Parts: sequence; structure tokens; C-alpha cells
Amino acid sequence: MSLRSKSRPKSKGKTSSKAQSAKRKAPAKPQKSSSKGKPQAARAAKSKTAPKPKAKAPAKPSAADAAKLKKLQAAEKAKQAAEKAKLQKEQAAEKAKLQKEREAEKAKLQKEREAEQKAAEKAKEAAKREKEREAAARAKEKEREAAAKAKEKEKEALAAAKEKERLKKEKEKEALAAAKEKERIQKEKEREAARILKEKEAEKARQAKEREAARVAKEKERAAERDRLKRERDDERERIRAEKEAEREAARKLKEEERAKREAEREAYRRAKEAERERIRADKEAARRALEGKVARASKRAARDQSRGAGARVYRPDAIPNQSGTTRRLDTPSGQQKLVGVRSLEPGQIPPEPEPARPVVPPPPPVAPSLPIEERWAKIQARLATVDPEFRREYRESFDMSWVYHDSALEGVVYNYQELKTATDPSVGSIPDGMQPVCDEIRRHRQAIEYVRELAERKRIPITVDTIKKLYVILRPDEGDVKSVKYRKDIPQHRLYFHEYAAPDKIAYRVRQVIDWLNGPEPKKLKSPIRIASRVHYDLVRVFPFPNDSGKVSRLLMNALLMRAGYPPAIIHSTERQRYYEALKGQLPIILQMANDSIINALLSIEKRFDEYDAARPSSAPAADMTQTPPPTPTALVARANHDLDDLSDLGDDSSGSDDDDDSDSDDAASGDE
Repeated sequence: MSLRSKSRPKSKGKTSSKAQSAKRKAPAKPQKSSSKGKPQAARAAKSKTAPKPKAKAPAKPSAADAAKLKKLQAAEKAKQAAEKAKLQKEQAAEKAKLQKEREAEKAKLQKEREAEQKAAEKAKEAAKREKEREAAARAKEKEREAAAKAKEKEKEALAAAKEKERLKKEKEKEALAAAKEKERIQKEKEREAARILKEKEAEKARQAKEREAARVAKEKERAAERDRLKRERDDERERIRAEKEAEREAARKLKEEERAKREAEREAYRRAKEAERERIRADKEAARRALEGKVARASKRAARDQSRGAGARVYRPDAIPNQSGTTRRLDTPSGQQKLVGVRSLEPGQIPPEPEPARPVVPPPPPVAPSLPIEERWAKIQARLATVDPEFRREYRESFDMSWVYHDSALEGVVYNYQELKTATDPSVGSIPDGMQPVCDEIRRHRQAIEYVRELAERKRIPITVDTIKKLYVILRPDEGDVKSVKYRKDIPQHRLYFHEYAAPDKIAYRVRQVIDWLNGPEPKKLKSPIRIASRVHYDLVRVFPFPNDSGKVSRLLMNALLMRAGYPPAIIHSTERQRYYEALKGQLPIILQMANDSIINALLSIEKRFDEYDAARPSSAPAADMTQTPPPTPTALVARANHDLDDLSDLGDDSSGSDDDDDSDSDDAASGDE
């Protein structure tokens, strides 16, 4: 290998990829290999061209040989110098080429750095724009929240304005009612003044007549002898007339005694019939207690057997509910009847032994009849018109509070005095937050009572299905209006009192059936408002048309019918709750009896309060109309109340039969109406 091939660097085309990548990674590093390789190449060339010494010294060359050798050496030196110059030239070209490549690499790196800087600036600008967009989005979100808050405040302000407007309307209504009451009182006073003036004029006329009679008597005294025979004849005629009048009075008293006797017999018959029903009820209760005792004894035996290793299962007596009055299924095999929800006796069990019946108390002796209920209520209303406004206001307020309390207690909701007073007293300014829902319920109940009074005054308004819906909407305004209110869609699951409910698809038909009966010819034949109202209330409760407050609606409708007929409302006492729900199982006569008792107790309480008020008033201002008639005794009140309970068995039979007819006929009617 020659010195040129050894010292010449590798060309650019033959450089490896690793060398090129190394050059790119370190473009600024100078190329030192070529400069360092020059002396090494020269030394190598010298070592190769220099002749090797021989072991023995050569012979001394001649002059020609020496000249020739010198020429060869000079030629060799010239050749080496040319090679060296050429090599230097090639190295300089290579160095220039490498310098150009380094500069190009530097320019390329500079461009890449500038591109990276531009990309970084663009990224910064994009991040800045993103932050600006986020800030704008947050600002818009804040604006939306502020707008929502403002809208909510506007809604609250609108609701407050509506509430204020409603309160204003209520105050205007109360003021209008007060003005009407004041005008009515003024008219009553004017009528009373006219009556007193008329009495004075009648007294003056009577005195004038007496003076005229005295004058005539004096004139008659002058003609006494002449008129003596005439007076004797007149006396004879008067004696005969008095005798005839005495005979007529005796015949009338005899008739009255016979009528009282017949009424006493009817009362005794009714009480005996009621005693018989009570005896049958006592027998059923005794049978139930005997069954419970039998189950208890069986439970004890089962417990003893279980302690010995037996596995029989027996139910406790208190686990068997009282199902009296529930529906009996007659479709069991072999004619067996089973009560719904009550386990029948297993085969081999011994039926319970009946307990002895309780003794029946004999009916009390008949009493003399008293004033009818409507006349007593009319007298109470007349007395109420003569009292001072403060007593009248307290009376109406306590009456409404008692009505709301007992009617709600029957539904299981008991209000205290503070809640009732806060809701009914218009002088109360602010209501605590915890009492607001309770006060709203009480006020809605009072609105329903006012609507009942309005129905009682406006007798020309017919009682329809919309009337029932209107009462429910007043109690439950969140259920919509009369047109959009919906009936019950399901059957209550708790069945706390076990009285029958109508199926949801038959409610509309059953409600129309109640209203059709009320507006039909049969109530006119009964001629007893208490019997009519109690029957409507009983039928409507057993339909149970609404998911809530169906009992309240039924009792309000009953009282509207009573007040239309001139009767006071029947407010069933809260202590009669269990008896009331037991009667709803199918004992309409008990409902009728409870309505009568409620009315009689209310009349007694109101009359007692009026008597106390009259006793507390000064003696110079006695009650004008009430001093002439003494208050009736409690026995007379009970006798008059029982006057509306004639033929209870017929009414009870009609009600029980109507339930069966409704169940059988409602399938066809409901399918056609719905």
C-alpha cells in the first residue's frame, strides 16, 4: 500500500452513518485527525522507502552509481514533495468541505432552534388564548349565575306579591263580611225599634178603648134596669158556651194522652229492638273472646310441646285482628264461609265455647216531647243576633275551633289550642316557621266550613259531583281545580279500620249514584234531614273517592245538608272515634244515632252558654224572647232526638242492600261510563 492510499482520508460518500450522526451531534468540533496524521504518514513513508541495512557493509559504489543514486533520490524527493503538496491540497479541500458542512449544519440547527422558538411562542400564544377563553367562560358562567339569582329573586318577589295580594283580598272579604254583619244588625235594630213603636201605639189605643169603655159603663149604669134582662140572657148563653168549650178541652186532652201512649209504645219497641241488637253483638263478642281463649290455650300447649321437641306453629291471640263487619266470601267449597284475613279452624279443632250473654238493661220510661231541633236552632240564632258583637265573635271563633279540632281528630290529626288560636285569630301578625304548614291546614279547613255555610244560605244551588270536588279542592289546593282533580287510583293497603272501599274504576259511578239518590224522590219520602244527611255521609265514606280527606269531605257535605234544612251541624266528638269507625263497617243506624247525639249535645252546650251569658248581664236587659219558654230538660231532649230514629231497622236494611246492589250493578255501569 502506498503512502497516498494510507494518508488519504475516506471520501464523503464512503463515510458511515455513525460518522455522519457524530458529525451532526458535534458540528463545531474541528477535524484534527488530518493534521495529526501528516507527520505519521511521512514517518511511515520514510520508513518504507528507506533501504534496510544489510548485515554486511556493501561495497563502495562507483561515481556513476552515486550520480544515478542521487538522481533517483532527487526524483524521489520531488515525487514525495508533489505527493505532499497534492495531499495538502486534498486535505485543504477536505477541510474546506467539512467547514462548509459544519456551517450548513449550524445553519440547519439555527433554523431548527428558530422553528422551535416559533413553535414555543405559538404554544404560549395558544395557551394565552385558552386562558382568555376560560376566563371569558368563567365570566359568562358568573353572569348566568347572577342572572339566575336575579330571576330567583324576581320569582320570590312575585310570590311575595301574590301572597300579599291574597292576604289583602282576604282582609277585604273579612271587611265586607263585617260590613254586611253590621248592616244586618242595624236592620235588626230598626225592626226592633219599629216593633216597640207599634207596641206603644197599640198601648195608647188600648188605653183609649178603656177610657171609652169606662164612659160607656157609666152610661150603662144609668140604663142598668133597662139592660138587666139582656145581661141575664147573655150570661146564660156564655154559660152554655163555656160548657161546650170544657167538653172540647176534655176530648182534646184524651186524644193527647192516647197519642203520647202510642209514641211511648213505639219508643219502647225501638229500644227493645236496639237491646236485641246489642245482645246479638255481645254474643258475637263473647264468641270472639272464647276463640281467643282457645287460641291462647292452644299456644300454651304448643309451647309445652315445643319444649319437649315438637314443631307445631300456633299464632298468638293478639295476632288475629278483629274482622267484624268485613265481607264474607260465599264461593268457598261445600258451603263454607270464611272471613277475609282470618284463619278458619283447622280440621280436628274444637269450636270455642260461647260465653253467657250480658243482661239487657230495660228501656227507660217514655218522656214528654220537647221543641223540634230546627225551632231550637232558630231560637239560638235569634238570641245570637241580640247579643253584643264581642260575645258573638268569641262564640263563632270557639265554634269554628271546636269544629276543626274534632273533625280533624277523627282523621288522626290532633291540633293544640295554640295552633288553633294562631290560625283563627286575625290579630296574630307573624306565624313561626314551624307552625306555618299547620296553620295553612287549619285555615283551609275553615274555608271549607265557610263554603258549607254559603251552601246552606244559598239553597237554590244544587248539590252535584262538582260540589264534592270543590270541598276537596279547598282542603287540598295542590290537587288542581274542580275540572282537573282526580279520584283515587289505588286501594289503601293499611286497611286500619277494615271498612269496604270502592274499586278505583267504580268510584265515579258510585259518587254519581250517591248524588242521584240525594236528588231523587226517596229523600223526600224520608222527611228527616238527619237521616238523609247521615245516609249520604255513610255512602260517600264507603266509596272513599279521594286519596286523602275523604272523611272530612263526607262530613262537610253532611253538615251542608243539615244546615240547609235549618239544623245545626253534626260535629262528632273526637272521643267517639273508635265507635265511629266501627259503625262504618256496615252499621248506618249507629251513624244516624251519633249524628243525633252530636246535635243534641251541641244544642245543650250552646243553650247553657247563652243562659250563663244572660245571667251575667244586668237585670235591666233580659232576653226578650227566651224568658217566656223554659229550657227543656235533658230527658225531653233525648226523646225529641230519638223521634228521628223511627224505623231504624228499615233504614239499616236499605243501606246494606244498596251496597250489594251497587257492587253487582257497578260493573256494567262503570264499563259504559268510563
